[in-house]
Amino acid sequence: MTHTFPLRALGAALLLAGATLTAQANTPPTPPINPPSKNITWLAAGQEADIDRAFAQAKAQNKPVLLYWGATWCPPCNQLKATFFNTQDFAIQARDFVAVHVDGDRPGAQKLGARFKVRGYPTVILMNPQGAEITRLPGEADAQQVMAVLRSGLSGGRPIQQVLADARSGKALSTNEWRTLAYYSWETDESQLVGPADRPHLLAELAAKVPQGSSAGAAAGAVKVHAEMAMRLWLKALAASDDGKGIKPDAMLRELVHGVLSDPAATKLHLDVLTGGGAKMVQVLSEDGSPDRAALVQRMDTALVRVQTDASLSRGDRTQVVIERIALARLGQGKDTLKPRISEALTQAAREHAQRMDREITDGYERQAVITSTAYLLGQAGLWEDSDALLKTNLARSHSPYYLMSQLGSNARKQGRTADALKWYQESFDKSVGPATRLQWGAGYFNALVDLAPQDAARIEAVAAQLFKEAAQDNASFHERSARSLQRVAAKLKEWNKGPAQAAVLQRLQQQLTGVCAGVPAADGQRQTCQNLMKA
Repeated sequence: MTHTFPLRALGAALLLAGATLTAQANTPPTPPINPPSKNITWLAAGQEADIDRAFAQAKAQNKPVLLYWGATWCPPCNQLKATFFNTQDFAIQARDFVAVHVDGDRPGAQKLGARFKVRGYPTVILMNPQGAEITRLPGEADAQQVMAVLRSGLSGGRPIQQVLADARSGKALSTNEWRTLAYYSWETDESQLVGPADRPHLLAELAAKVPQGSSAGAAAGAVKVHAEMAMRLWLKALAASDDGKGIKPDAMLRELVHGVLSDPAATKLHLDVLTGGGAKMVQVLSEDGSPDRAALVQRMDTALVRVQTDASLSRGDRTQVVIERIALARLGQGKDTLKPRISEALTQAAREHAQRMDREITDGYERQAVITSTAYLLGQAGLWEDSDALLKTNLARSHSPYYLMSQLGSNARKQGRTADALKWYQESFDKSVGPATRLQWGAGYFNALVDLAPQDAARIEAVAAQLFKEAAQDNASFHERSARSLQRVAAKLKEWNKGPAQAAVLQRLQQQLTGVCAGVPAADGQRQTCQNLMKA
């Protein structure tokens, strides 16, 4: 299963979708929303009443609820659909829970995001019938491990907050509960358990508390699992400690990482952590330019090369391996370097990988996930023409081509091709569908437009006005992801407001927004959010 870290980062960096000056329909287009898989029955939810019915069913059947939050265009969501959700094991296990699908573009869905503290796509939460969270499943981990965590939760798992509190206080936990903590999706936690700044220290604290060694009555299997869970928690603590924040390196941590990298089985078991944070670990454990840094980069690259062609891994996993190898090669060269110094062998490996993925993939979900991340890795390798060509040839094969268009826009912007960038951003917005998606793509483009063409006041006003108009047509536009998109627009307008011409534009937009806010519900906080935009 492909790791979500690079894909989430990729999504955040590339969602600079275009806007248009042409008149839009009164009601923006809505995407066809399909269930995540056809092998089980998913309950579609977009309103509070849908969720209430799902939990009523769960209580009546005494089953937990599995809630999947995603979007049609989202690459890691598509990877889940192509792999984990599509397996026979998942279909069999689904008999034991009520499956609920919340697509972020369903009318009202963004309000549900606030209820369940979910923001990033995808998020998968297992809850008991009373609504308490048992765990968040790590979609980026090995499918077998995700299934093991799901089964642990289904076999009487306690709410994760209780498990965490007991672990921190030193109370004994079952092996399954330690597994739940080690494989909890901390990256999609949204401060449900811990804030991002405190995450490395919490993970290190938990790693130190996992029971180690044999004890009276302890099964050999449990001892092995405990060692694996401690190792995973330490690795995740390191991966979350980038930029000098978090835990400090010591001899124990260096030895632990060396042990994982020298053991093929351990490398594969924790591959999702290594491909989501290998370069970060190197930065934490070694000084830039030091012999230790060079040796650790070589050691990690060797371990990744060893698994790069493992046919038992998904194509998404193998793509993430190549991405992390390039990230290691780029260390010390600056994140915005267009033509990094990487070996000819790695350059060729990137090209061959892209050609293989494009040739082999037949599933539409997998293509949306893997081709987008492959185009990203080509750009990171400095192969911009290859990246553009891959995206362009896949536009007609993608069910969400606007995502690929936004990548083409990002590629062009990074290379200073402003006209091409704005062209792709505009086309991407024209083709985007769904209320939350259109606001997100439009806000991304609006920011790029202000940065790249600040003199085009007429176009800037038209784009902002279009977004405010569309916000008025969705009853959850001022919740969660949609609200954040609109807040980005307001913040950029404030930044752009540097003279009389801009002030006149802002005055007209504020008048429009006043009318929008008047029609927004006041009871659920949306009107206040809207009015705060006007103040900004």
